[in-house]
Amino acid sequence: MSQLRVVPGGENLHGTTHGHGGSEPPNPLVQLDPGLFFWTILTFVTLSFVLAKFAWKPLLTALKEREDQINKSLGDADKAKLELEKINTQSEEIILKAKENASEIQSEAKLMAEKVKSDILEKANEETKILRDKAEKQINIEKDKALNDIRKEVVGLSMVVAEKLIKKNLSENDNEKLINETLKGLKGYEA
Repeated sequence: MSQLRVVPGGENLHGTTHGHGGSEPPNPLVQLDPGLFFWTILTFVTLSFVLAKFAWKPLLTALKEREDQINKSLGDADKAKLELEKINTQSEEIILKAKENASEIQSEAKLMAEKVKSDILEKANEETKILRDKAEKQINIEKDKALNDIRKEVVGLSMVVAEKLIKKNLSENDNEKLINETLKGLKGYEA
C-alpha cells in the first residue's frame, strides 16, 4: 500500500532543486493526500447535486427553447422556400401568359394592318374609278363642245362657200334648210 502513495517519477518529478544540491520540499499538488482527495470528491458531488437541482433544469429548458426556436426557424425557412417556389412558378406562368398575349396581339395587329391595307387599296381603287369616270365625262363634254364648234365652223364655211357659189344670198328659210342638210351629212362622219 505504500506503493500507492508513491508518485511515479519520484521526488524529482518536476525538477526540484534537491538534485542540484538544495533542499526544497516536494510539490503538494503532485502528492496524494487522502484528506484533500475526500474533500475534492465531496465538493464535486455537492456541486453536481446543486447544479443538477438548480442549474441543469434552467439550462436544459433554455436548450429546449433554443432547439424549438431553431426547429421553428427551419420550418419557417421551409415554408418560405415552398412559397418562393410557388411564387416562381406563378411568375413563370404569368410570363408565359404575357408572351402568349403578346403573340396574339401581334397577330391581331398584323390582321388589322392587312385589313386596313386592303380597305385603303379598295378605297383608292374606288376613288380612281370615280376620277376616271369624271375624266371620261369631261373628255366627252369637251369632245362634244369641240364637235359643236367644228360644226358651227363648218356650217359657217359652207355658207360662205355656198354663197359664193350661188352668188346670191339665200333667204332665211333656205339658209336653215341648207344648214340642216349639211348637219345631217356631217353626222355620218362623226367619230
